[in-house]
Amino acid sequence: MQYDLELDRVVKHINGSKAKLVLVQLADGLKQYAGNIQEVIESKTAAKVVIWSGSCYGACDIPNLGKAESEFDLMIQFGHEKFIKTF
Repeated sequence: MQYDLELDRVVKHINGSKAKLVLVQLADGLKQYAGNIQEVIESKTAAKVVIWSGSCYGACDIPNLGKAESEFDLMIQFGHEKFIKTF
């Protein structure tokens, strides 16, 4: 992987928050790494990872999950800016 996605920091945050269901949103250029990201996070935490397959045009483009939002403990968005949202 050619990007530094700070996965150790992500893992530490997930473990600290005790999140069990995590939504990961990726910029389109990073979607090819979705499987690797999911594998790393799930192998180092107790969380289950769901990859958002919709578009992502930046930190302001948060998925509209409707009622499903309450099912997630944490959303992590990988893009150009640092952004972690805890539900």
